[in-house]
Amino acid sequence: MAAPTPTTAAATTHHRILLPSPTPRGALAPAFLRLPLRVVGRAGVGIDNVDLAAATEHGCLVVNAPTANTVAAAEHGIALLTAMARNIAQADASLKAGKWQRNKYVGVSLVGKTLAILGFGKVGSEVARRAKGLGMHVIAHDPYASADRARAIGVGLVSMEEAMTTADFISLHMPLTPATDKMLNDETFAKMKKGVRIINVARGGVIDEEALVRALDSGIVAQAALDVFTKEPPAADSKLVLHENVTVTPHLGASTVEAQEGVAIEIAEAVIGALKGELAASAVNAPMVPAEVLSELAPFVVLAEKLGRLAVQLVAGGGGIKSVKVTYASARAPDDLDTRLLRAMITKGLIEPISSVFVNLVNADFTAKQRGVRITEERILLDGSPETPIDYIQVQIANVESKFPSAISETGEITVEGRVKDGVPHLTKVGAFQVDVSLEGSLILCRQVDQPGMIGSVGSVLGEENVNVSFMSVGRIAPRKHAVMAIGVDEEPSKSTLTKIGEIPAIEEFVFLKL
Repeated sequence: MAAPTPTTAAATTHHRILLPSPTPRGALAPAFLRLPLRVVGRAGVGIDNVDLAAATEHGCLVVNAPTANTVAAAEHGIALLTAMARNIAQADASLKAGKWQRNKYVGVSLVGKTLAILGFGKVGSEVARRAKGLGMHVIAHDPYASADRARAIGVGLVSMEEAMTTADFISLHMPLTPATDKMLNDETFAKMKKGVRIINVARGGVIDEEALVRALDSGIVAQAALDVFTKEPPAADSKLVLHENVTVTPHLGASTVEAQEGVAIEIAEAVIGALKGELAASAVNAPMVPAEVLSELAPFVVLAEKLGRLAVQLVAGGGGIKSVKVTYASARAPDDLDTRLLRAMITKGLIEPISSVFVNLVNADFTAKQRGVRITEERILLDGSPETPIDYIQVQIANVESKFPSAISETGEITVEGRVKDGVPHLTKVGAFQVDVSLEGSLILCRQVDQPGMIGSVGSVLGEENVNVSFMSVGRIAPRKHAVMAIGVDEEPSKSTLTKIGEIPAIEEFVFLKL
């Protein structure tokens, strides 16, 4: 077996890895994506050097820095465009070689020319703004781009066919995926306007480099300006790099002092936050939720995980769950409430207490599927103000027995329900019983006959054993009938303490639950 590289060795001994732009593709092999690695931070945008499937399976969060180098990449794209159009690199080399060749390096104007941007994301949009300032007519193709956003910049969204056949300049700004691999090839070059000029500051693999050389030699492509290559660094004798009509730079898109500083700060903050258990807005392999939504949902995320954790601990035997139903009650329309993150955290709470596998929001769905757990969601639209995203969350587990039978609702499922009050998650329902207890520390649930002295009796037992009570709530169906007492405790009671609680007259059942 080959000796581990510094990167793979770090993966087996650290909780996080930061990948700079030069990191080779495949540097994090699946064999090294195992505990204790928790976070991979990509110092840049592209993540094609990370095995996302393996990272997700092992619960390793992958975060990138998608915004800090956006302007730098766009500026470099414009720099290559203008340098290519005016033959700057070739004229510079000629003059330094002692030649004065003004007629040889006559360029082309940009004003009035059509620039087609393929990939209208953050970088593509910034390139469009700058190209408009140069007097160019800008069109774009991106199946996922918003027509309204493009229109606001003064850019028309067109088909790939129209972009290819009408553009004088084509600038590439898409990720390398199976769909974009060698997207520019002999077939697509043949459709382009003769004399088109190509700029690529995205990913080298999106261009078939041998086909580009053929297009340059035939005159279909007049010039190309490239910052990225299929293999980096390219071979010293690369026909593409050495071609007289090609302007090249060694992957300098994000290489400004300001961008590198910004990327370093952005990725460091994302990794530190992820290691603290905070939600990362720049997560690549987890539900993508805008920062403002993350802030609003944060207390409900905590509630969701704790409800899942409570529900699974109520199952007799601690496992065997196959069918889970989650209900969200909200005054917001379904399109205004993204529940993917909440579902992931409920799944985490359900699976982690009964699994030896580390589970987090990254691999929660994957792990649930592996264990045969089917999770369905339902939304109840409430009247009232939509200022609060969710009124309550309910988790139900069907077709199981419970170690605390009172947790079984009238419809036959283990049922727990909770709300967020003043930013703190509360348990508000167990089975058919209404309670109200803060979900902090741990919890004791007791069912007893509703009669005087029950709270004092249980409190006395806990006090004698030095177990501090943080919250207590009693829910009953009717006076002097059955009731459920929910007791929050700061310490885990000993088995003997729990036995003493069970021996109290009128206590019919009880269970201790870790939060």
